[in-house]
Amino acid sequence: MSLMKTLVCVEPGRFELTERPRPEAKPGHVRVRIGHIGICGTDYHIYGGHQPFLAYPRVMGHELSGRAVDALADGRIAAGDLVVINPYLTCGRCHACQIGKPNCCENIAVLGVHTDGGMCQEIVVPEANIYPAQGLSEQAAAMVEFLAIGAHGVRRAQMQPGSRALIVGAGPIGIGAALFATIDGAEVTLRDTSASRLELARKVLPEARFELVGEAAPGAYETVFDATGNIHAMNGGLQWVAHGGAYVLLSVVKGDLVFADPEFHKRECTLIASRNALRADFEHVIAMMRAGRVPVDALATHGTSFEDAVTNLPLWAEDRGTLIKAIIRV
Repeated sequence: MSLMKTLVCVEPGRFELTERPRPEAKPGHVRVRIGHIGICGTDYHIYGGHQPFLAYPRVMGHELSGRAVDALADGRIAAGDLVVINPYLTCGRCHACQIGKPNCCENIAVLGVHTDGGMCQEIVVPEANIYPAQGLSEQAAAMVEFLAIGAHGVRRAQMQPGSRALIVGAGPIGIGAALFATIDGAEVTLRDTSASRLELARKVLPEARFELVGEAAPGAYETVFDATGNIHAMNGGLQWVAHGGAYVLLSVVKGDLVFADPEFHKRECTLIASRNALRADFEHVIAMMRAGRVPVDALATHGTSFEDAVTNLPLWAEDRGTLIKAIIRV
């Protein structure tokens, strides 16, 4: 039996490099040799034991790029092509899938969360989850998935060019949303509690405005995006939405979303949940990367080898305020 190197979160606080059998081929699936892996906030949460319904041990990793080992039957991808993996495994049968919204499939399984992911040398995934990424670097391709999350929320908001957008939370998802709101022509303000995070974001979005929470000037925005992962911030964000505006929730947290109906109603506010991303969002991100509209070097602030990830991921989990995106090189 052929073995491959694999990074495994054995239990909260225990992250190891080990060997596991290479995955077996499946009909309708493609084998991908993993090249680069983006480390997501979810990975840090899994390592820290903050995913209560997750089964350990778990192979993390859902921000993935690599080389196709197999060619696709439809000719979209040949063996050796650089690809991006869509990590959302869907049923294809539920109502959401049937109406073209597999990102919110009722039976969704996300690689690296609900099932073992891509922190390994090879993975086998459905053909439909493989997108060509020629023209990108392998490192850039590993950042497509997290940027697609923000791009999806921006597309859901349907903003008009020149409109004012506020993004609360300057983590990777918030920066992605701010980047694609800017690409869509919005005037973007990014707000956070951390001055250091805002300074990191400034290198990606030099044309945006930046505000510290608590020092923000009064104002209203046609679209407000929450990317904080904090229920108190989510409940408080309505106050910044202009009358006739939209409130887009990129964060998913445990807790009750609560705000006064008169405040919500007088604005005739549109409340939008945004979950995961669709193929169109992945393709939009890839196209913007090819066009040079995404400052990939500024986004990739940290990197590590496969072997050194065992040491570095725990360190970064304790000090995430100094990075935007860390990438593992396989």
